[in-house]
Amino acid sequence: MTEEPLPEALSAEINRVLDDAGVRSDRRLVMRMLRTAILLGEDGADRLDLKIASAALAEMRDAFRLFAPYGGVPKVTVFGSARTRQDDPLYRQARDVASALAADGWMVVTGAGPGIMQAAAEGAGPALSLGVSIRLPFEEKANAIIEASDHVVAMKYFFTRKLMLMKESRGFICLPGGFGTLDEMFELLTLQQTGKAEPMPIVLLDEKGGTFWTGLKRFIDEDLAPTGVISEGDFDRVVITDSIEDATAEITGFWRNYDSLRWVGGTLVLRLRNAPTDAEIEDLNEQFAGMLISGRIERTEPRQPEVADDDLLDLPRLSLHLDQYRVGELFRLIRAINDLPSAPAR
Repeated sequence: MTEEPLPEALSAEINRVLDDAGVRSDRRLVMRMLRTAILLGEDGADRLDLKIASAALAEMRDAFRLFAPYGGVPKVTVFGSARTRQDDPLYRQARDVASALAADGWMVVTGAGPGIMQAAAEGAGPALSLGVSIRLPFEEKANAIIEASDHVVAMKYFFTRKLMLMKESRGFICLPGGFGTLDEMFELLTLQQTGKAEPMPIVLLDEKGGTFWTGLKRFIDEDLAPTGVISEGDFDRVVITDSIEDATAEITGFWRNYDSLRWVGGTLVLRLRNAPTDAEIEDLNEQFAGMLISGRIERTEPRQPEVADDDLLDLPRLSLHLDQYRVGELFRLIRAINDLPSAPAR
């Protein structure tokens, strides 16, 4: 994207404002936001467009400030219906899985409303709960647990709210819900399928013996995959369960050995906590040759862009040329890496 230049005198004035405000780090990005705001005014954007742009930026700032003190704490987002009652088995499932993850040091992020969101906040407790609420004309304010802790930010727009519910978390648990819950779940799958988000554990948690998510899987297996609108294995990245223990193990275990990934040109680099042995790498190649467009899974040193960014240089690495339509298999590869004998102990 080519940036439109501003007159030299105006650029100098913006620089003076930034100097007076004490803005030093990432100054070019701040300049870019100010430039865009000025160009919107020059474009004659109508009032509604300007209100959307200004409100979205202000809401994101508020949310960034809410999450900033907890950058080093792992977070899981819990999605589910606002209409679930406290005597519903699903309410207890949400409360119990949040409690189990909080006991393991995770913070729980929710939409801050009633139902499943309140249950998860109850389970995690006020100190380990963060809420991103939405202002609606017909629904209540943030639930009492979140509101009392002041760990909440309110949003006007669903798109900014959804961004913050997904951006900060390293795992996601979806309980049965309506259009909103399904929208959030499919957004997660779409972001990962298209490579717009890194692989993250996604758990579809039901009540004991429940069929909500198995019914969805049947629709995907019988009606979506056979028509070619998704790839075979695309849904393999999720875990469907009615077990609190299995849900918790999927969220925490996903990060047992796998740490992160980075694309360097056409090469996918996986960063791990423990280096695999030659025999383990050979076994991975035997299992996952079908997901590669060429070459093999190989041990590698940090690539030049990683070195330039000082990007986790101390971690061991594997590199591969991934067929990006085989994203479901990438999740299976990560799980296999986590189960290697050389991986850290559980």
